[in-house]
Amino acid sequence: MSRVYNFSAGPSMLPEEVLRTAAAEMLDYHGCGQSVMEMSHRSREFDDIVKSAESLLREIMNIPENYKVLFLQGGASAQFSAIPLNFMNGSGKADYIITGQWAKKAYQEAQKYGSVRAVASSADKTFSYIPKTKKEDFDPETDYVYICMNNTIYGTVYHELPDTGDVPLIADISSCFLSEPLDVTRFGMVYGGAQKNVAPAGLVIAIIREDLLGKARESTPTMMNYQIMAENDSLYNTPPCYTIYICKLVLEWIKNLGGLSVMKERNEKKAKLLYDYLDSSKLFRGTVVPEDRSLMNVPFVTDSDELNAKFVKEAKEARLVNLKGHRSVGGMRASIYNAMPCEGVEKLVEFMKKFEAENL
Repeated sequence: MSRVYNFSAGPSMLPEEVLRTAAAEMLDYHGCGQSVMEMSHRSREFDDIVKSAESLLREIMNIPENYKVLFLQGGASAQFSAIPLNFMNGSGKADYIITGQWAKKAYQEAQKYGSVRAVASSADKTFSYIPKTKKEDFDPETDYVYICMNNTIYGTVYHELPDTGDVPLIADISSCFLSEPLDVTRFGMVYGGAQKNVAPAGLVIAIIREDLLGKARESTPTMMNYQIMAENDSLYNTPPCYTIYICKLVLEWIKNLGGLSVMKERNEKKAKLLYDYLDSSKLFRGTVVPEDRSLMNVPFVTDSDELNAKFVKEAKEARLVNLKGHRSVGGMRASIYNAMPCEGVEKLVEFMKKFEAENL
């Protein structure tokens, strides 16, 4: 069997080692005679899985004891509503920084629940940079400040967090989750959809400082109330059991590799290969200002829509798949998440050089 190099922005590729373990355990998980897909979420076996997943995540991310770890459903998009319902209940105000489609959608959703202000935006240049902010830009009475830390579509990332003073900072970290060390104590909450770096689609992991819980408005749906989810150890209802199991396997894989510092080194090496080539190419160019480039998502273009389409088609024939860029940016996008091996990026650069030689 020959696997392709999958550059999808999500759901993305998983570590081959994880897939092999899951395949070996598909019919019989650790001698219990059933698949994780079949077992009760109240069973001893699954209790061990979900507790191990949380313990591994806490260890790998160095999560303090005063933060709750929740395994949730509804995708990151459900949190766009859950966050204001749970937290925008003091002053009834929140500040958002708009750095892409997902931050914009979160901002628009939050407007349904209170007074929401866009403090800064990079929409003026197609979200190709992270806008700079100062502490005084934020309302000290606001209930929280919201950012999307890594922008999947546009390939930008916060290398330096905004200074929000005493106001809790909330971040969507979906597409940079577990890609490098992160100081959780800088945030009131971080959360992310699992389908980029952590597991298959269907799971959201939220890490929330305990003092922020218990403030949800009465109208908050039970399934969106973080306090209720925390009190029930994420098992108020049937969770996405199999996705949590794969999450546990991925966390074991990261730990065995050496943790997030090693993962960052791997990701920096891969990104450097691709960015160095883009900076030297006469055919391709990146679309993001260099200082705000993501390690995870690399959008690039030629100056011709026809050449862009030809590149995507021929790359697929070369077993380099899912390189078409988002419709709002066009061109191409290579998502090089944790599971993408260095050889995949090397093959991509090699193909790009060949394509450039043939099409200049």
